Amino acid sequence: MELTLPDKVSYILDTLHSAGFEGYAVGGCIRDSLLGKEPKDWDITTSATPKEVKSLFPHTVDTGISHGTVTVLLEREGFEVTTYRIDGKYEDSRHPKEVTFTPNLLEDLKRRDFTINAMAYNQKDGLVDAFDGVGDLRRGLIRCVGDAKQRFKEDALRLMRAVRFAAQLGFSIERETYAAICEMAGDLRRISVERIAAELVGLLVSDYPEKIRALYESGITSVILPEFDAMMQTEQKNPHHLYTVGEHTIAALSFVEKDKILRLAVLLHDVAKPLCETVDEEGVSHFHGHPELGGEMAKRILRRLKFDNCSIQSICRLVSAHDDNPPLTERSVRRVIMRIGTDAFPALFALKRADILAQSNYQRQEKLEYLDGFQMYYRKIIEAKDCLTLKELAVSGSDLIQAGMAEGPALGETLKELLELVIDDPKKNTKEYLLEQVK
Repeated sequence: MELTLPDKVSYILDTLHSAGFEGYAVGGCIRDSLLGKEPKDWDITTSATPKEVKSLFPHTVDTGISHGTVTVLLEREGFEVTTYRIDGKYEDSRHPKEVTFTPNLLEDLKRRDFTINAMAYNQKDGLVDAFDGVGDLRRGLIRCVGDAKQRFKEDALRLMRAVRFAAQLGFSIERETYAAICEMAGDLRRISVERIAAELVGLLVSDYPEKIRALYESGITSVILPEFDAMMQTEQKNPHHLYTVGEHTIAALSFVEKDKILRLAVLLHDVAKPLCETVDEEGVSHFHGHPELGGEMAKRILRRLKFDNCSIQSICRLVSAHDDNPPLTERSVRRVIMRIGTDAFPALFALKRADILAQSNYQRQEKLEYLDGFQMYYRKIIEAKDCLTLKELAVSGSDLIQAGMAEGPALGETLKELLELVIDDPKKNTKEYLLEQVK
């Protein structure tokens, strides 16, 4: 089996071989190449020690020297070159306490997570596949190298990585590997929330975000996102729905593009429903107030997972507004845009559409027609460049002061009142008219 290596990778391998060392491209780059995908990174493993690697290349960076990794720089592009190693005892479910360098490639491949990531290649020896990674690629399986429990004991983040790879590749998880995930899910409590959040996002923005169901069924969400468990267990006895809150959410994920903000907003848009549920005399479920409470809950969850403030703000605004359905008039739609913010669109429309498509057929056509009308008014307002914010108002605080108003809280309140006038009638957004109203 012959693979095409980038010229710089071939140069590094040739340099290692010429000096009497072994060298292979290894891991995800080989997996992706075999799948016909363009690898994002090319990692190299070698029998040379870090000191020997550094002596062969003029520009290197000690990125992980204690674990055998040196980054070789070629024309400002970095390639990680790591010495064959055997990992010592893992004391934090993430990192080995120490590593031992070895001249044996097989020993290095044994310590890797999944068979599809434990293949190596160079043009001299061809493909080295000691654990049938090629077979698992053909079968569409995620399977641990060797004993699954041992692999997960070494690094508990692999529990989520298995599901994330399944979502990215559309694969299934091999039976023994999945059984170990279910048994050891609690070990994720020892992993940093930043790492967990990164794996969650990787799953959500994949081609198969519905694989999040495996996180629930394996017990992982009970550790990292217990609110999702409550959603999966909350029935929606309502003609508008045919799924539990969680299954509705899973269905909605595939109806939006692979965007981090959008898919997190979809994941959390109904997070408050379990807390807001009421049942009327006819046995019908209602979830009054869930968007507002959902925005608050989403903020707490995202902060807990240490997402950045900009992402949190965008996601929470979408969650809070996802059920806003103003009367279809320019005045009403302008008020919604003013309140939510123009930068929340068109993501809000994408979320609302996904929400509708993941519901029952009851009134679906009417809902979609309403949403089309909402979007039409939005586009009309934006194209007309109607004033929607204080920044777009024809007068400023300085103008009001020059007109005789004193500085203070009343100044701000007056500007807000003027904006209200303009939202009702954009033609009034002239300096002369607004200053006349102030007088």
